[in-house]
Amino acid sequence: LSVAAALARAQVQRELWLEIIEGTGINIRCSHTNIRTGETIYWYRQLLGRGPELLVLTARRSRDLPDSAGHLWVSEDRKSSALYLARPRRGDAAVYYCALSD
Repeated sequence: LSVAAALARAQVQRELWLEIIEGTGINIRCSHTNIRTGETIYWYRQLLGRGPELLVLTARRSRDLPDSAGHLWVSEDRKSSALYLARPRRGDAAVYYCALSD
């Protein structure tokens, strides 16, 4: 299972390509060191041939993904986040985006 990770804002660092074994948990990290007060952290995924789909958003706190699919972790200073997919399947192969917006 291959997962590509990309980011929607130039100030954010990215991991370009990850390969995992199906069913093995994975963390996709995002560094947003220039985050401003009031900005929200968004995570999207884009499956091949489809538009982006919002997975989770948060202003400050870590939170679980719907259907126990995983977890969004946010550092205390909000300068980084990580999307944890608990049991990724072949259907989860996509481009994953992290973005900031106020």
